[in-house]
Amino acid sequence: QVQLVESGGGLVQAGDSLRLSCTFSGGTFSIYTIAWFRRAPGKEREFVASIEKTGNGPTYGDSVKGRFTISRDNAKNTVYLQMNNLKPEDTAVYYCAADRTGWRQYRYWGQGTQVTVSL
Repeated sequence: QVQLVESGGGLVQAGDSLRLSCTFSGGTFSIYTIAWFRRAPGKEREFVASIEKTGNGPTYGDSVKGRFTISRDNAKNTVYLQMNNLKPEDTAVYYCAADRTGWRQYRYWGQGTQVTVSL
């Protein structure tokens, strides 16, 4: 059974940085595209970034381009989301997802980690 566990969230100030981690278990990590999504209070789920199984061609949502970087370490079964120059509008629960089944649709999801950015 595939499991995804996010970590690294917290409370930071605007302009700060955070690195989220997503640890994968229960399957063959290296064959999956992995993505990050987020959901802010009262808003729909938003695509943040994705990375292919080889690490090539990362894709980003428009609101995070130039500030966030997704990467993966297949030896550690982990995907990272480096978030720089955080803004209050980045406040959300961040989820990682694995095994893309369609356009920004994924089969497996983690429980999420809260990121709160204050002024």
